Amino acid sequence: MQSDDKPTNGQPTNGQYNLSFPELFNQLPTEPSADQHGAGRLAWLRAAWKQSWKEGGFLYERWEEVGQARHVSWYEIATWIKATLLFGGLSLIVLMLDAAGDIASATLKGLSDVPATGAGDGSGLWGMVDHPIRVFLADQAAHLPVAPAALYAFWQLTGLVGLVGGFFGNAGARIAWLLFGIGSLAMIWSATPAGGRAAATGLAALMWALASILALRGLTLRPIVHNHPPQFQPQFSPALHIHATLPAPAPVGDDFGDEPDNVHPLQR
Repeated sequence: MQSDDKPTNGQPTNGQYNLSFPELFNQLPTEPSADQHGAGRLAWLRAAWKQSWKEGGFLYERWEEVGQARHVSWYEIATWIKATLLFGGLSLIVLMLDAAGDIASATLKGLSDVPATGAGDGSGLWGMVDHPIRVFLADQAAHLPVAPAALYAFWQLTGLVGLVGGFFGNAGARIAWLLFGIGSLAMIWSATPAGGRAAATGLAALMWALASILALRGLTLRPIVHNHPPQFQPQFSPALHIHATLPAPAPVGDDFGDEPDNVHPLQR
């Protein structure tokens, strides 16, 4: 690999000297004149291609930079590689957002096209829950400036967002899921005939509870107590210090006559 001390814009890149465009063209073979045939121009292109792949050539150096990018940090990668990666990542994000927008738009349009009262006679377990909600929303939409299909689509979207978002632990989605269930039970109780109102509402509550296993996954009512010891714990070392002052012993033969009267030397 060719390396020298010539800087690029004042600083070398990865210890290598990057050729500028004028220097790159100076390394290419002499371009054939205009009066030569196409074969001569093709031979020139072939020679330029081989020259760029030789050690120290433009394409050779770029390929070396690609190989080194796997073993160096982000700040040491060549600028053109970082720009390419950033441009590709932004393009991928834009494509994903565009596709997600199209999917959401098609889903909302499909939900809105479903007639609010097209649930037949409400037969079946799901029809027992879905049909009263459709009837309730259709009756309420007659007093509101909105179509029944729009209300039904919004109800479905709320339940879907609450279920999926609650599964991933989003607090707002779980609140929406709880309100969705309570509102659904209220609509079923209101629109179901009196003879089967209690059974329909009870079965709907059981179905909502089963779905809540996914929507409220990991939720616990036990308080979470974090026992973290303090970072600084003072050390107490109790000690008892007693200071006693002892009189100095009297010198031998001391007879100052200061002994009390009741003290007498021992005599045989």
